[in-house]
Amino acid sequence: MSIWDRLGDFVTRVSSSASSGVAEVVEAVRTVFSGDADLRRRVAFSVAMIALSAKMAKADGIVTQDEVRAFQEIFEVPKEQRRNVARLYDLAKRDIAGFETYAERMAQLCGSGHSNCLMLEDILDGLFHIAKADGLVHEREGQFLHRIAEIFRIDEAHYQSILARHVDLGAADPYVVLGIERGKPFEEVRRRYRKLVSDNHPDRLIASGLPQEFIKIATTRLAAINAAYEMIERGLRHA
Repeated sequence: MSIWDRLGDFVTRVSSSASSGVAEVVEAVRTVFSGDADLRRRVAFSVAMIALSAKMAKADGIVTQDEVRAFQEIFEVPKEQRRNVARLYDLAKRDIAGFETYAERMAQLCGSGHSNCLMLEDILDGLFHIAKADGLVHEREGQFLHRIAEIFRIDEAHYQSILARHVDLGAADPYVVLGIERGKPFEEVRRRYRKLVSDNHPDRLIASGLPQEFIKIATTRLAAINAAYEMIERGLRHA
């Protein structure tokens, strides 16, 4: 049974709840998948992405077709399961609980408990991918994403690195993308770059049990890191 089939069973259980709010969603993930930690992590990640995408759409006030397509790029949902994903999306959008409550609960489900958790960064990257799909990150979306980062315990310097990856590299500071101070020795820049490549390689996502569809985000992230490093390398070579 695929993760999407299991997610379908999960949505059916949650939708039958009288209140069907964030508390029921979180508790259902914990109990339905209590016997399989890896599957629980994968489902929790998918639920977090779907629910927080819905909350971001509510905060922004509109959902464009570009954003729908961006979501579909992350999650290639089988046709027979799209209705269940839509039900979970609508449930989160209707829920009177604010997005901060959802983010806090999802961080507890998906996160490591430490600051700058890589899995929570994956979720934030996915939300950025959706937000910028129509050509720019709108002000309300930017405020939403910044607050999500705070709740996820992603520190400000690290958040600025994530933000820089999602803007035109022609305007972004490549040192910010790599999260290293300008003026550091090149060997230190190289070490930082190699660590980022190791931490953000698509194979890491697969090994950590995330949906394979999310490889596209990891590939885009790695491309931004590579481009930033190449810009620094060229600049130092011609200095």
